Amino acid sequence: MTAGRAAVLEAGELVISDVEFPEPGHGEVLVKLVASGLCHTDLGVIAGGIPFPAPGIIGHEGAGIVDRIGEGVTGLAPGDQVLLSFTSCGACAGCDSGHPAYCETWLPRNLLGMLRPEGSGDIMREGTPVASRFFGQSSFAQYAIADERSVVRVDAGADLAVLAPLGCGVLTGFGSMWNVLDPGESDIVAVYGAGAVGLSAVMAAAQRHPAQLIAIDLVDERLRLAVEFGATATIDAGTEDVAARLAGLTGGRGVSLSFDTTGSPKVARGALDAASVRGTVLVCGAPPPGTEIPVDIQGILPGKILRGVTMGDSDPATLIPQLIALHADGKLPLERLEKRYSLDDIARAADDMHHGVTVKPVIVF
Repeated sequence: MTAGRAAVLEAGELVISDVEFPEPGHGEVLVKLVASGLCHTDLGVIAGGIPFPAPGIIGHEGAGIVDRIGEGVTGLAPGDQVLLSFTSCGACAGCDSGHPAYCETWLPRNLLGMLRPEGSGDIMREGTPVASRFFGQSSFAQYAIADERSVVRVDAGADLAVLAPLGCGVLTGFGSMWNVLDPGESDIVAVYGAGAVGLSAVMAAAQRHPAQLIAIDLVDERLRLAVEFGATATIDAGTEDVAARLAGLTGGRGVSLSFDTTGSPKVARGALDAASVRGTVLVCGAPPPGTEIPVDIQGILPGKILRGVTMGDSDPATLIPQLIALHADGKLPLERLEKRYSLDDIARAADDMHHGVTVKPVIVF
């Protein structure tokens, strides 16, 4: 066992605790974490809207150094610098076709903490098991037992604290725009919500040079960042009539490609109403189970498409290296999104994110 500290979720709070990490099992690695991003999905679990066993360790944007490897691990070695992302089975139709975000067992493997490799050990707190393996990693701790399929090796010397959010938030926003919406130069693109996911989508869309790129949010600073990252127009949803502004910006034609990152049914319905003929509205986020989007059937008959997405329909092993290269070229300025916090300050980081003070908190160990 390896001793360390972790933020353990119990009764809706993150409690800093001393824990013990087991040896990695078959197909697993023990990673000594350098940093972990904090994501809105983590906030959803803390608030109780997303089920995960408690007491448990969440967190799913880990970055660190491989400490030890388990039996059967072939692509990693102690000392490797790595980023952590979601896990998948590697054998179903989704995984075999290059779409591991649509793994047939994605939900129990990543969000529910139900599927674990045979022989995988428990993280212990005072002799009692603590739930873990959130997104195949549980990164709000000084160490993580991670699936090999959750791990992406990066070059030695990479700034892991800067790159940590690539594992989920940036991956989801960038991948959703590039892999799914795939805007062209004639498209009008709207991004609803300018948090880490939305701003990553703005950065991705800007590189495709659409006819218009519109960012919509409630926070002035985030809208200013969207302009810095390539948005051609912004809408303050707190003070402006979003539907009227979109109609004016598009000459009444509507938005051809919309990405709703908010998880709000009202926002998704507004995006669908504002979509053009044959327009697509892509939704992500993690609202509580049972959340429904009201749809007017007559309103979608002009060929409108409402579509969901998980993790940007990305393969981390492919997209993360591309994102690292874009960052190195100055085309993905992650530092502009991030603010660093210690593990002891993780509750404040979550509160700052919830209230729009920080776009992307990064916990550094």
